[in-house]
Parts: sequence; structure tokens; C-alpha cells
Amino acid sequence: MKADLHIHSDFSNDGKSTVEEIIEAAVDKGLGCISITDHNSFEAYAVAKDNGKVIVIPGIEVSSKEGHILAYGIDRDIPRDMTVRETIDAIHEAGGVAFAAHPYRWWSGLGEKNTLSNDFDGIEARNGRSTASGNRRSEALAERIGKPVSAGSDAHTAEFIGEGIVEFPDDIKTWQEAVNALMEGKAKPSSGNRRASTTIKYGVKSIVEWIFRGFKRM
Repeated sequence: MKADLHIHSDFSNDGKSTVEEIIEAAVDKGLGCISITDHNSFEAYAVAKDNGKVIVIPGIEVSSKEGHILAYGIDRDIPRDMTVRETIDAIHEAGGVAFAAHPYRWWSGLGEKNTLSNDFDGIEARNGRSTASGNRRSEALAERIGKPVSAGSDAHTAEFIGEGIVEFPDDIKTWQEAVNALMEGKAKPSSGNRRASTTIKYGVKSIVEWIFRGFKRM
């Protein structure tokens, strides 16, 4: 079963596609499972959970003080702007698991030091919007410290869904089974990579948006 575990809907302030459009795109691309991990918003799950077409893991991408953290299997919203440790604790209290999102990405990644010095449940090893170097380093870091891995497209529009995936066992029927498989190391990650020209555009866009947000992380 193919699963994209990092997708943004229009509940993210930079997402363009509705939950319904995301689900249709996932079906069209042969995915059996997704996680809509909006920036600091848990609203999409209520819309997506009973769609009857794909398994949806409840998720969110939280902006901690030091960088982005993916939460899977949560039952509530997670506050932003806490320390990494506080964010991980809040995710665990909400019944979820905490993964370091694209740790080597300039601007929104946690960096290696923060990733290693906190007790993450896993690491996002592959991300469709990260550079090839960033993905290689993330995958190597997860292997070096023996952590479970996730992967996703980081799509902000439906057309890019599926450009980062994990392969789950085909017998998974529920999101709880998907999270268990993730934590048991049964997820095989793969993705495309962001091109250099796109990386430059992303950097400029991020700086401009950062200024207009009042120098606050997304």
C-alpha cells in the first residue's frame, strides 16, 4: 500500500487544495493511505476521516520554536511555538507520535543538533520538496540512530500528491494499523527531490513571507 504522509490542504495558510480534492487526487494516484498534516491546524481530519476511499491518519505539522515537527495519530490540536521538548510531550499526551520533519531543510527544519538532542519517535527520511542532499542526510541520520522513518510529498496543491511516499504492507485496514507499521519499521520511504532552481525560489519566497508574518515562523 502506498501512503503519502505529508500533505497540506487549504486549512494551511499556504495550502491550495480542499480536503475533497486531496482525497480524489490520492485515489487517482493509487494511494491507499494519507495524512493531511496542515501547519498548526487539525481541522482537515474532521472533514477527511470518514471519506470511505482512503485511510486517513490524523496528523498535523507543528511549528515549534526550533523548527517543524510532524505528529501522527493525535486526537487534538497541538499548540505552536513551544520548545521541541514541550511539543513532543504535547504530541504524546494527545496519543500521537512525533517525527522530525525534513530535519536538514534550511529555514523550517530542526537541524541535526535539535533532532539528536530530543527523543523523537521517528524522522521524516524522504520529502518531495527537500533537496536530494537533504533527503540523503535525513535517511542516513534515521538509519544511524535506529529511528522509524516516514515520507511524504509535502504537497501544497493536489497535483503533487504522491511525490513522496512510504510503502506499507497491503493488509493494513485502519490508520491505527498504519501508525503501528510505521513505528515497527515496516514503512519503506521514497520520494523525488526539489531542484536547485526551485530551492532558490523557495528561499526567496520564504524570506518574503517571513517578513510579512512579522518575523515569525509559519
